[in-house]
Amino acid sequence: MYAMQYELTLPADYDMGVIRDRVARLGHLLDDWDGLGFKAYLARERGLRGSPVSQYAPFYLWNTVDGMNAFLWGGGFQGLSDDFGRPSVRQWTGLAYEEGAGAHARFAVRRHHPVPASGLLAEAVEDAVREARRLAAEDGALLGAAAVDTSRWELVHFSLWEHDTPKAEGDLFEVLHLSAPGRDRLPRGRRW
Repeated sequence: MYAMQYELTLPADYDMGVIRDRVARLGHLLDDWDGLGFKAYLARERGLRGSPVSQYAPFYLWNTVDGMNAFLWGGGFQGLSDDFGRPSVRQWTGLAYEEGAGAHARFAVRRHHPVPASGLLAEAVEDAVREARRLAAEDGALLGAAAVDTSRWELVHFSLWEHDTPKAEGDLFEVLHLSAPGRDRLPRGRRW
């Protein structure tokens, strides 16, 4: 399992309707992408729900590196790059994935934080696994995931929610669309 995200931080007065229209027109193109667990088309607007910026920031969980590479090098990513410039794409190795009982993804929370510099690495990642499990078990949660970037020693926690008052800390995004062709095949639990 691989997590991936890029962020397009937009001018404060940017018409977010452009992003909404783009997702409405093109979001379905990944609804059956081979190797994709899910893509959450995320947006947040400056001044709404505490956001300091306007952003388009899709988050992906991939079942296969082949699916991810096909997206990045085989054309899926090219359209975004053509329209907005090529953003930096963050990638993390999956640590844990858990399903919740929620039914409709309306909001997402993403939180980055460093792996503690002291202590055992095994304890830090077990804490991340427990947090993914906790997030998924909360009322209104669809899923919880944790991943790590070992080049930065940074953890990312990601969760999808039915409501805009999740029991999770981090940046709150609206989900504009959810493509989830392989969500049912994402491996549950700890990934080692």
